[in-house]
Amino acid sequence: MSKADQSLILASASPRRLELLKQVGISPDHIIPADIDETPHKGEKPSALATRLSQHKAEKILEDHQGQFILASDTIVACGNRILGKASDIDEARKFLKMFSGRRHSVYTGVCLISPDGKVSQRTVSTVVKFKSMDQNDLDFYLEHDEWKGKAGAYAIQGLAARYIRGINGSYSNVVGLPLFETVNMLIGRGYAL
Repeated sequence: MSKADQSLILASASPRRLELLKQVGISPDHIIPADIDETPHKGEKPSALATRLSQHKAEKILEDHQGQFILASDTIVACGNRILGKASDIDEARKFLKMFSGRRHSVYTGVCLISPDGKVSQRTVSTVVKFKSMDQNDLDFYLEHDEWKGKAGAYAIQGLAARYIRGINGSYSNVVGLPLFETVNMLIGRGYAL
């Protein structure tokens, strides 16, 4: 399939995912966020939730947009099996950061690609993130900048939180919101012309 004959829909409103795709030379033709219920099922593991939500998002967009490439993803931050969504307020953000302090936690991103022929490709990527021990000054400084708002786990690795991250094991772009190596290879594998 030539570049002129293909259309790629990004099923996400995340500006970070769009920036990541552009970083590797991919510009979606359309951005159509999928409105789905993201509530975890009882006992659902974080990696399974990321996988399920990414597929559900792609399938939701497929309902009205057959014959195109549809790329969807969902990122889940977890401490053990405890899923940490977007903090509802500054107190919850503080609680999340205290939980990460001096510990490792995991970030899972499920990526689902539906190709124009309807075939589904799916990957879930895991990255371990290690925070330094954060004291009260660290917490106060970070929280007063409001960067925690709207972020899973109340932080963005590409922002101020980088001050506190001792290291990662795995994909950096996965923690930002889209594992680029896996995503690019899924697209190539399904015939998307880069």
